[in-house]
Amino acid sequence: MKPTEEQMKAMLRTMLTIRGFEATARALYTANWESGNFLGALHSYEGQEAVATGACACLRQDDYVFSTHRGHGHFIAKGGDIKAMFAELLGKEAGCSRGRGGSMHMFDPGKGLMGGNGIVGGGIPLALGPAFAANYLGSDQVTVTFFGDGASSQGVFHESFNLAALWDLPLIFVCENNRYAVGTPASQGISVPNLSVRAAGYGCPGVTVDGDDPVAVYEAVSEAIAHARAGNGPSLVEAVTHRHSTHCMVMRETREEPELDKMKEYDPIPRFEQRLQESGIIGADELTQLKEEVSQLIEAAVAFAENAAFPDPATVADGLWVG
Repeated sequence: MKPTEEQMKAMLRTMLTIRGFEATARALYTANWESGNFLGALHSYEGQEAVATGACACLRQDDYVFSTHRGHGHFIAKGGDIKAMFAELLGKEAGCSRGRGGSMHMFDPGKGLMGGNGIVGGGIPLALGPAFAANYLGSDQVTVTFFGDGASSQGVFHESFNLAALWDLPLIFVCENNRYAVGTPASQGISVPNLSVRAAGYGCPGVTVDGDDPVAVYEAVSEAIAHARAGNGPSLVEAVTHRHSTHCMVMRETREEPELDKMKEYDPIPRFEQRLQESGIIGADELTQLKEEVSQLIEAAVAFAENAAFPDPATVADGLWVG
């Protein structure tokens, strides 16, 4: 299935919002780290915007998404509130996890956002839950679980895929192959050139696509969703992409400058802007206006978060079970 022109313009807005959020979040991180007003590590999604955007554009609000430690893009692409995201980063009560979770733990179950996970591959088995529930209840909802190339070699990926295939669960496995598991190149940790072939071991479809092209991701995930909604079980979509920043803000960059410079050629945002302009889908003036709207959205969200209150210390045990 191909996206409409309006959907493609919406995709560009989403990608610009993710990029703007991440650039601003990095600046906030640096400014707030020493004072302790920023929760935990920050894993930037810059460069991978096309994956979350293309995949989530196929989903309904009642479909589920399980994210990763690098999850801001998924949250935004599925419709999460960026005001609540910035508030969460700053540890505020108005955050989407009430200031308790930080960068890797953003939730909005009402929009099907079931949060990130600081454990590599940790969200994959959790995604079996709503996928099983959909089958059990006779719903046509689907679940998407995102994970990286490093997580694809975790045993939990294979165990979960086997179970999903065995029970024909409506689960789409989306591997964001940014070519590095922290600092280990995929070629040194994975035995096959294309991760998508691993789906064949479970009798399921698998496909590798250009993860820097939101339309390519949209088409592949749309097909996987149709397959799942029809009761045919899981699929694996490998989206090969590029991570622009270091693994996280508390780690130094280990990749060489020539490689980092080369990544600029694959930047999904200018590529997609050019594509939409050349095809007449968006004009120069409309693009400028769109960028200004996104900039204002980010600015307002940061102001909201900075002015929001910290949690009341008396509520520190809220949500905890004490046996």
